[in-house]
Amino acid sequence: MSDHRAILSEHLRDARALVDTLEWQRTAMVEASIASNADDEHDPEGATIAFERAQLDATIVEIRHRITELAAALSRVDDGTYGICIHCGLPIPPARLEARPSATAHVDCAPGAPAPPR
Repeated sequence: MSDHRAILSEHLRDARALVDTLEWQRTAMVEASIASNADDEHDPEGATIAFERAQLDATIVEIRHRITELAAALSRVDDGTYGICIHCGLPIPPARLEARPSATAHVDCAPGAPAPPR
């Protein structure tokens, strides 16, 4: 499990660094727009500053959610439940954990998975 801890810790560090960078960019964007007298709502050149800020905000929310999931996965490593499906109790295949280290279920039990044939 120490390999899982190291991998999860690395992903968590990367996600935290990314959210810090994005928040810095958002702050810089807001400060730049305060100092500007540009009328971005009527700018024919494309996306408005408000639209770009909204995209950045959505990305920050998504990365924060990823941080929460990774922290929860580290807790599961500590309590010995990492890699065990929360729905059926079977092991989550290593390939799934490699693709999505914070996975709590294997593909068949994951939310949105098609029901098995009868």
